[in-house]
Amino acid sequence: MKDLKVVHLNTYDGNGGAGRACLRLSDALKASGIDSKVLVYYKFGQNPKIDTFSKTPFQKAKAVYNILAERYFSKWLSKSVKTPFSLQWYGRSVINHPDVKNADIIHLHWVNHGFLNPKFLAQLDELEKPVVWTFHDSNAFTGGCHVRYGCEHFHQQCGNCPILKLSGKNDISHKIWLRKQKAYTELNFHIVAPSNWMAQSVKFSSLLGTRKTTVIPNTIETQIFKPYVKSEAKKILKIDPNKFVLMSGFMPSKNDKHKGTPYLVEALEILSRRVGIKKEDIELVIFGNKDNAELPSFPFKTTFLGTINKDGHLAKCYSAADAFITPSLEDNLPNTVMESLSCATPVIAFTTGGIPDMVKHMQNGYLAEYKNATDLANGIEWLYHRPNKEEIQKAARFSILSDFSEEVIAAEHIHLYETLIDLQPK
Repeated sequence: MKDLKVVHLNTYDGNGGAGRACLRLSDALKASGIDSKVLVYYKFGQNPKIDTFSKTPFQKAKAVYNILAERYFSKWLSKSVKTPFSLQWYGRSVINHPDVKNADIIHLHWVNHGFLNPKFLAQLDELEKPVVWTFHDSNAFTGGCHVRYGCEHFHQQCGNCPILKLSGKNDISHKIWLRKQKAYTELNFHIVAPSNWMAQSVKFSSLLGTRKTTVIPNTIETQIFKPYVKSEAKKILKIDPNKFVLMSGFMPSKNDKHKGTPYLVEALEILSRRVGIKKEDIELVIFGNKDNAELPSFPFKTTFLGTINKDGHLAKCYSAADAFITPSLEDNLPNTVMESLSCATPVIAFTTGGIPDMVKHMQNGYLAEYKNATDLANGIEWLYHRPNKEEIQKAARFSILSDFSEEVIAAEHIHLYETLIDLQPK
């Protein structure tokens, strides 16, 4: 079905994991001959492949107001925890946009921050088109939170929310749940879960447990995120080629609950005290933003690369590492894990979320016991002493090419789109 028109809707243009995943999918579909467009609520960058609903000064101002109001009120009503929460009070209609009206498939991605609230989601039903929604986090089936941790209130009708300052049976989370229930009753959509963990979460939810869900992972640009010779990549970063390099994406705060920074710090402390570990042979390399005021002290020489905006250079950074460590406590299908494996760098992570869909224990990385810093250290030590590191590196790259490449993921989406169109009333 080569004349298939797909429009992808996301709040931002590549700002965050969902935006990256959305654009990567659209590019993969285009490479397979599909007419695929990305439309965002607010556009920060200059990418000509991405269009926006907010073009005029007035539309931009309105979008900024909605985004900031949504974020401010959510923060004001939440306890001082690091768990994001969306009220979804603000939003805008999209059904009159020509690209949305002309599409055969409307594919939703991350639509929070004042974009598609329950009211405007339900409005999509008027277009009588198949709607696909990829869940990049848990918000679609909770009463407001994006990351659930151990909370199981979404199995019922939310309420008594542990995030809200004013928590009770009929609190804001329960009211949001009811608004979503009403909207979902009006709108039929097919769920795409990028990981088996996300699909299981949907199944347990009271809002969407009976909906059809297909597991299709995100994809990655395998010709950009590709392996470079490790010794050469280390030289580019001005690192001794003989060093054993550990890489991590930095989390803004050592107290950040979601990203698990304290476990990383503890694991490295444990590792540094072990017999057979030469501290001078190991270097820690960290990319991403850093807040010097809240910087943890690491037991190994540490290099901060700052924010890396060019994917080609980021691929060389991954290639320079002997292992990528992510201590994340809940993640759907983190881009960093996929990017690292695609660059033939093994990943050491906790057994959580969608990470086991990518990391195969002691084959292309190491899956540590959840919240066990000692086991995280075991994973690093296992790789450090490993005689055949090249085999693990090859397995890392192969796992991405076979299961997450652009061609494979585009084909799975196209099959889903065609199936949904065939099911439409004639």
